[in-house]
Amino acid sequence: MDRETDGTLTDTYVAAIQHDRADVPDDATLVGVVRKPTQWFHAAVDENRAALAPSAELLETFRTSVDDLKMRGICAEGAHNAAWGEVGFEAAYREHLEESADARAALADVVDRLEGGESLALVCYENTDKKRCHRTVLRDVLETEGAEVRD
Repeated sequence: MDRETDGTLTDTYVAAIQHDRADVPDDATLVGVVRKPTQWFHAAVDENRAALAPSAELLETFRTSVDDLKMRGICAEGAHNAAWGEVGFEAAYREHLEESADARAALADVVDRLEGGESLALVCYENTDKKRCHRTVLRDVLETEGAEVRD
């Protein structure tokens, strides 16, 4: 990629956008990466690429683990982060991105857009200051593909 003309990639969460706290370039296209966006989520982003979200099966397994951990008295954030490791979320999500034709096509499209000079911000629900999130894995995968990631 030619770093002089390429767009940049960043990420944020939807509440930061809604409360004008998102640290993203003004010209960035806000790309949701969630499986089932709500109406208010759609209203906050420019588009949603469900193919870049974790698979429905992984999300269900994860939610079941989170619920079980919360029933054992672990706080919501702690249960979320513990379930991430318990279900092997990162490895399963990376596998999904490699094996799903829709995900591979969506990844290629994002890279092409960045190479074309468009700046993009990946958006989902989780505040990564407190919880693990697939956005960080997705950013890593895209960086490996040659995307310029803005911190």
